[in-house]
Amino acid sequence: MEATWLDRFVNLLPSPAAILDIGCGSGEPIASYLARRGCAVTGVDSSPEMIALCKDRLPRHTWRVADMRSLSIGAIFDGLLAWDSFFHLSQENQRRMFPIFRAHASPRAALMFTTGPKHGVAMGTLEGEPLYHASLDADEYCALLGENGFGVAAQAIEDETCDRHTIWLAQRLDD
Repeated sequence: MEATWLDRFVNLLPSPAAILDIGCGSGEPIASYLARRGCAVTGVDSSPEMIALCKDRLPRHTWRVADMRSLSIGAIFDGLLAWDSFFHLSQENQRRMFPIFRAHASPRAALMFTTGPKHGVAMGTLEGEPLYHASLDADEYCALLGENGFGVAAQAIEDETCDRHTIWLAQRLDD
């Protein structure tokens, strides 16, 4: 279901592209799709168990246990992706992520992330466990992107073709 958006993301990148997958989870399906598209993936996740799965599934790529809220890899990437991970942060921590995105973005880098459809906090469940979700409003996301040198390339609220994901695709504007 994510393929259309992932292709839009990849089409903004040079080839071959270096991708930072923030909150990569197990590497499926996102990192493996990007790897098949020829991207060099560096994935970060706070779960050592998830990173172990990534290392087993995609051993030719780079995997790190790290908390996205304090991410400082010391490298820049052609694309940054926070798919189904960013919205698990509090609203304040989401605001703090935009300078982190910028610090890891090469000139003209693409940035894609998913959020909720509107400002608020919601609790869901995953396999019976509580799961926190938070979002800012669209105007604030636009402002944060702009303040950090990104322009919105595409955006969809509850995209019917992508399991009702709210998706932001941006590109760094400065060279």
